[in-house]
Order: sequence, then C-alpha cells, then structure tokens
Amino acid sequence: MKVLVPVKRVIDYNVKVRVKADGTGVDLANVKMSMNPFDEIAVEEAIRLREKGVASEIIVVSIGTRQAQETLRTALAMGADRAILIVATDDVHNDIEPLAVAKLLAAVAREEQPGLVIAGKQAIDNDMNATGQMLAALLGWGQATFASEITIADGKATVTREVDGGLQTISVALPAIITADLRLNEPRYASLPNIMKAKKKQLDEKTAADYGVDATPRLKVLKTVEPAGRKSGVRVGSVEELIAKLKDEAGVL
Repeated sequence: MKVLVPVKRVIDYNVKVRVKADGTGVDLANVKMSMNPFDEIAVEEAIRLREKGVASEIIVVSIGTRQAQETLRTALAMGADRAILIVATDDVHNDIEPLAVAKLLAAVAREEQPGLVIAGKQAIDNDMNATGQMLAALLGWGQATFASEITIADGKATVTREVDGGLQTISVALPAIITADLRLNEPRYASLPNIMKAKKKQLDEKTAADYGVDATPRLKVLKTVEPAGRKSGVRVGSVEELIAKLKDEAGVL
C-alpha cells in the first residue's frame, strides 16, 4: 500500500516571528525554516506503518516555492521513498490556500493511487486546519482527523482521535485521509548517513499548471499585527473588590 504524506515548509517553531514594520506580513528575511511539526509526525507515522509491513512506499509532497526542496529532503532523510515538489508560486510570502492545496493533492492522489493519506492536522503558520478535510471531500474518501493512535487492518483504519470530551475511536474504510495530532508519535531524527542517501532519492518537480489547478490566492491580507502585550496583574484587598472588578472592569460577570 502506498502512503501519501503532504509536508509544508514553515518558520521553525523555535523562531520568534517578527511582523514587518509596515504591517504587510511576517518578516521572512534570514529566518530559519523547517518542516511543519504536525507534518513531521505524519511522516514518522507513515514510516512506522512501513516498518510494520503495512505500507510499501511512502511518497511525500510539498506545494509552494522551490525552497521547499529542503523540506522534502528532510522527509526523505527520515525514511520516505520519493518526493514530489509542486511549484505553485515564486514568492515565499505567498501562502498557497487550503483549497488550492487540496485540489493539487487530490490530483496527485488520483495519479499515484495511494491507499492512505496522512497529513498534519494543521500548519503552525496559518493554523487553517482545513486541507485534510477538503481533500477528503474532493476525493470522496473517509476521513479521521486529530489522530492520536492509528491501527491498519482488514482494509480499515481504526483511529483514536482527540475531541473536546476526551477520546473517540472510529473506523474508516481505506483509502482514507487521516490528519495527525501532536500525541500520535515522537518523530525520529534523520541520521547523517540517511541525510546523504536522501540526496540521491527521487524528487520530481511539477507545477500547479501541470495538474490544471489555479493556485492564485482568493484571500487578501489587509494587515498583520503582533499580539497585544499582557497587562500586569492587580492585587485586590477583598472578595467584594474582586467581584466588583470582574463585573465592572473585566465584564466577565
């Protein structure tokens, strides 16, 4: 069974994001970029499925600029078999929207015929949490989001997913879309020998036009601002004063 894993190039989660002075977006100059952490978890899960003999081939896909080659090479060094880069923009500030990404992934899925797609539940740069769900709708496949445990057997995926009330276990027929949550696994580090081997693994470069998809953004960012600083606390002298402040100043009562 083939497993398809989409990966995204994002600002490294250890980097403090800076907003441009003119408020037009986030400053990406000389900023460390890396694989989206949730996508890294998805790659790790695909590798574990192959180690169990469930998966036969792991294909990683990235959609964006040519710089995403670095992200794909990281996935290949972790253990993926081959990669597909879909160049959809030349501007690193142009974030490809979830619908365009889902359409491109759907085209790749129809071409590659995977038995399973494992994606990160969301990207840490825009927190959209929509691509996996849109992809399932476009393909007409079952979906299991926010997965914290996956078991594949008898043509079905049994997925434990995190919900507001606790944990929910569902079963979906394959092929299916699964999105990985934080507690699904702990991704491995790529060893130096595997990093060297990754340079020789197959990486095909395509464009959005090759799949007949228009990746032009439909959303326009009007302004980007940093979150407001946290206000200092206030010490109160009595319960009555606390209640008064919660009611009159905070407006929570």
